[in-house]
Amino acid sequence: MGAGQLNTKSPFEYVDMSVKEAYDEEWKKKVRTRIRRSDGVLVIVTKNSLKSTGQKWEIACAAEEKKPVKGIWGYKDDQTKLEGVSIMTWTWPNIADWIDSL
Repeated sequence: MGAGQLNTKSPFEYVDMSVKEAYDEEWKKKVRTRIRRSDGVLVIVTKNSLKSTGQKWEIACAAEEKKPVKGIWGYKDDQTKLEGVSIMTWTWPNIADWIDSL
């Protein structure tokens, strides 16, 4: 994995529930519905997370819905911290352990 590349070769089956459209009230309704259907929310954390109002809203929504939130660093050379979010290194065993804990 080179610098600046997200680690996307996953040994897991997963559903990408990210919303691809602009932020509006309808977006928030869709995201809240998806969070409610989830067992937990895995957040990819980068330096951009500090400025991302959408990601901050998603984390707050997960907390409101009482869903566990775990962060993973998106890049090896970027270990940005997010207040209130426990963050781990992106490894498949780490992700598997978190999923198994849900």
